[in-house]
Amino acid sequence: MTCVQSIDPIASICFVHTDPAVDSELLRTFVAIHHAGGFTHATRALHLSQPAISRRIALLEHEVGAPLFERAAGGAVLSQAGRALLPHAERALAVLEDCRAAIRALHGGGAGPLALAAVGTLASTGLTSVLERFAKRHPGVELTLRTATSVQVSDLVRRGDATIGLRYLRDPARDLVCHELAPERLVVVCGARHRLAGRRVASLADLRDEAWLAFPNAHDAREASADNVFAQFLVRGVASVRWTPVDSLTAQKRLIEAGFGLALLPESSIREERASGSLATIAVKDLRAVNPVFAVTRKGGYRSRAADDLLKLLTKA
Repeated sequence: MTCVQSIDPIASICFVHTDPAVDSELLRTFVAIHHAGGFTHATRALHLSQPAISRRIALLEHEVGAPLFERAAGGAVLSQAGRALLPHAERALAVLEDCRAAIRALHGGGAGPLALAAVGTLASTGLTSVLERFAKRHPGVELTLRTATSVQVSDLVRRGDATIGLRYLRDPARDLVCHELAPERLVVVCGARHRLAGRRVASLADLRDEAWLAFPNAHDAREASADNVFAQFLVRGVASVRWTPVDSLTAQKRLIEAGFGLALLPESSIREERASGSLATIAVKDLRAVNPVFAVTRKGGYRSRAADDLLKLLTKA
């Protein structure tokens, strides 16, 4: 018997099966449909036919005693019962992966796969040198890296799809542990032909009439977004600035090179462009802006010796 205690008024949900492997596959199918956005998209992720997926969900719904999905335009969304089940299903699958990882480590001496998730801009900073050192110390470990937003990074760690996540800002969730890393220094970036390229200004307020590029604001995913720019100007008495939302770091850099505006970006993310002379910075005397960076791990989750070593390398970088 596998029991999932719900914090929802739906009380507790229990699955009874003679084969525990069946339970895990039902949960895996349920979670995959949610993250894929529907039954059709989940067929590719699970390598199963849609009838096979539908049969699994029908069996799970029979055991739960309530529908888990509701039809919506373009796919399926979680029902009330589905929303109650989701965090427990993800946690159960993560624990199962912990068991597998622990057994692999027992037989393989710490070798095996290790998944790292990181915000895209962090993947272009000093992470490369850390991963190079890690690879030399653990040649038998298959390390994979995927990029996502800060919120998505936490979710990947929470459900066991990543052992370690790198994100901006501390995650207050109780099921995650945050390890503070060195913050990213932010600098004002301009094109090489900008009139202030390589020069210094007394205050950020002196740049209030410039056009700015920034990541779009999102209420559920605070990254190095336009909020950073607005906050810096507000404390200097500037109520508004002209800005254009651009959701790609690469696109921002190309637009800055072409003279379409300035941006507040991590210093380490423009090293190559500064070296080649396509981008420059404007020194701002009264600007001391950083992005807090954290590594997140699952509270109580299994970590191999290699994972612990990678975490130590990240915290010392």
